[in-house]
Amino acid sequence: MKLISRVQTFFYRRSGGRIGARAQGLDILLLTARGRRSGARRTLPLPYFQRGEALILVASFGGNDRNPGWYHNLCAEPRVALQVRGAHFEARARIATGDERATLWASITSEQPRYLGYQAKTSREIPLIVLEGLIPRAPAVPRPSR
Repeated sequence: MKLISRVQTFFYRRSGGRIGARAQGLDILLLTARGRRSGARRTLPLPYFQRGEALILVASFGGNDRNPGWYHNLCAEPRVALQVRGAHFEARARIATGDERATLWASITSEQPRYLGYQAKTSREIPLIVLEGLIPRAPAVPRPSR
């Protein structure tokens, strides 16, 4: 999975989001977050849902009994960088709770019922992450090849 993620990230970046922006019927963004232990910035392609001005991530981890590593990174450092197709943003992540989570979950699972199957596989409540306060930013300048 790590190799697939790296390849998708490479093509997504290289094509300005024209390649890799959809997978298995889902819209994909690139999330760059700081590792909570390493401090290194890591980029992952993740499915997202747009709700108003916010983007929503589902920390399903395929129904695993643990939350994905990127979820813990966002809890430790909520400031993130995003690429959504050709647009680049800075944003802040927060965990949806209570009625907000229930409303978002109902909306997302009606659109993509696969998440109901993931929830059925685990006893944890699958977290929903709200990315808000999107601030446009210039894309990173590519490093020269050596």
